[in-house]
Amino acid sequence: MQDLQQMLDESDWWPRLEPGQRQRVLTETVVRDVAAGQVFSARGDAVEGWLGVVEGLVKVSIDAANGRSMTLAGVPAGGWFGEGSVLKDEPRRYDVVALRRSRIAVMPRQTFHWLIDTSPAFSRFLLVQLNERLGHFIAAIEHQRLLGPEGRVARCLAQLFNPQLYPSTRSRLRISQSELGLLTGLSRQRVNQALRKLEGLGLLETSYGGVTVVSVERLDAFEG
Repeated sequence: MQDLQQMLDESDWWPRLEPGQRQRVLTETVVRDVAAGQVFSARGDAVEGWLGVVEGLVKVSIDAANGRSMTLAGVPAGGWFGEGSVLKDEPRRYDVVALRRSRIAVMPRQTFHWLIDTSPAFSRFLLVQLNERLGHFIAAIEHQRLLGPEGRVARCLAQLFNPQLYPSTRSRLRISQSELGLLTGLSRQRVNQALRKLEGLGLLETSYGGVTVVSVERLDAFEG
């Protein structure tokens, strides 16, 4: 089971902090257990702080009144997210849902803003993070509207290997076909068909409970 310290050690911004800053982050950041399917933070909720997935997998999504849902991002273990929401003094604009049993770290808003004020290195990291996040969301909308099932599965997997946003992701990603379906908006059966095609093309290898990616670059360029 991955703990907070291990996650921090693998975070790009952590080594840039001074010892006193690291100690405050460790002292004030809390980790909460979330059950599979549980909404950790709902649209309209007050934003407590910056979120990090210590263990598990969550999705960031928006549900419409007519029941339709759009997934903006999947966040695997090691990923920090929600920095835009912490910077703005407004209710959360999306749902954060655990796709499996997860542990989520919450760095309080006050701590987050204190790091911005006291650490130029952390502020520079956030600029890169926000730019990468913007590109990620634009790509997600493009994939939902323009790509077929195989392309959507390929791009979804490639995005989970983004080294800036998700530095802890390894070549073998623990993810089920049902979870991929929730992230892409496809049925489990359609995801299975897409994975078989991508495997046949040599882009990945499937195994029980996970996927091993052979080429992130080719997955990211695949359109189906």
